[in-house]
Amino acid sequence: MASSVFSSSLLHSLFFFFSFSLLCNAFPLHRHRHPRFASHNYRDALTKSILFFEGQRSGRLPPNQRVTWRRNSGLSDGSALHVDLVGGYYDAGDNVKFGFPMAFTTTMLSWSVIEFGGLMKGELQNAREAIRWATDYLLKATAQPDTIYVQVGDANKDHACWERPEDMDTPRNVFKIDRNTPGSDVAAETAAALAAASLVFRRTDPTYAKLLVRRAIRVFEFADKYRGPYSNGLRRFVCPFYCSYSGYQDELLWGAAWLQRATKNPMYLHYIQVNGQTLGADETDNTFGWDNKHVGARILLSKAFLVQKVQSLHDYKGHADNYICSLIPGNPFSQAKYTPAYAKYLTSAHKVVNCGGAVVTPSRLRNVAKKQVDYLLGDNPLKLSYMVGYGPRYPLRIHHRGSSLPSIATHPAKIRCSSGFSIMNSQSPNPNIHVGAVVGGPDQHDQFPDQRSDYEQSEPSTYINAPLVGSLAYLAHSFGQL
Repeated sequence: MASSVFSSSLLHSLFFFFSFSLLCNAFPLHRHRHPRFASHNYRDALTKSILFFEGQRSGRLPPNQRVTWRRNSGLSDGSALHVDLVGGYYDAGDNVKFGFPMAFTTTMLSWSVIEFGGLMKGELQNAREAIRWATDYLLKATAQPDTIYVQVGDANKDHACWERPEDMDTPRNVFKIDRNTPGSDVAAETAAALAAASLVFRRTDPTYAKLLVRRAIRVFEFADKYRGPYSNGLRRFVCPFYCSYSGYQDELLWGAAWLQRATKNPMYLHYIQVNGQTLGADETDNTFGWDNKHVGARILLSKAFLVQKVQSLHDYKGHADNYICSLIPGNPFSQAKYTPAYAKYLTSAHKVVNCGGAVVTPSRLRNVAKKQVDYLLGDNPLKLSYMVGYGPRYPLRIHHRGSSLPSIATHPAKIRCSSGFSIMNSQSPNPNIHVGAVVGGPDQHDQFPDQRSDYEQSEPSTYINAPLVGSLAYLAHSFGQL
């Protein structure tokens, strides 16, 4: 897993850009005025950011699999409890399937496609396939009413090994939440993922979209009725990896917001209006990630106010503005050194962000956001791209088992649990280039040691790439690359 302050900060920056781009970019989408020549090949980076997900796949790989150093893995997942849990994604550089970050990844990747899929052209189908790989698994995990299978694999034992997913011989224990062991956080996030994904497939596969939204409704009802954080009942299995530190209230608000958007059912708007305060809608915490979704819910509900003119959600525009102001350098409310930009919905509503006495326009937000992505792609003191495979210089020793060990094609013999540590601790470059993987990133002094053993800075994760997909599509379109 990639849960360090570095990767969390990078995810935060990517979401800031993503959310700001949403609010700055008007309908219909058009190219904004930028310099004639782009700083980067954003289209190439977009292609690679989506390709990354194929290297994270678990299960039986399809004939059109493009990441050929991977093979089938986890084909008996779920058998410990006599259920089919084959498929889904490994979250980062290990071989565990954590349901909480997988659902969040699905929500964010779906949001990227919902807002920017129309700009992706040839990459749109690849993005849809990446989402469906996750939702097919989430449908399996939620097949039984009032039960969700939230993890496959013993994380402690998995982390004691350094082996390819194809060679896994650690226990594939299955962990679930139900009425007696509730998990409103992971359940509501799963509902959000299914609801968001239903919007992705609404036109191309309406039958599948209806299945997703029906399941989202049922899962959210379970999350709301049987309340409690999943790390209470499953603490020794999910902590410290993906503990629910922020509680479950943020996910209930986030899940309701996505169901309101997916179904247009007034009951979800009523739920938000009645429960918003108790679920933390006006909290001042501006963190965002796989654990805390308050900021995401504010941005999402701001669209309903700004674009769809839902006046009862007026306060969420103010909450979203406060979040943006905390990130813009040079204003009295700034709390961050780096920042991206606000969003699509502002321009379409002819609005700006007021930060005390300073007015922040969509144009400024876009420019600040672009700098964040450019920094990630190589405009930094080290002149190093933090996306593997992009640009002339990028990390060579990422913290990732499958990438660091020889592939099945070059080394058919099994690599056992402890045998891989000699490679993990070596200085040799990873033999399999995990194209598109975005690592945790530099420290506060812009230093990056490129050490495989440093999971805080060198491990990629699916939930870093998910919002980046939308950001790159937006930039590629803005500079005429798409």
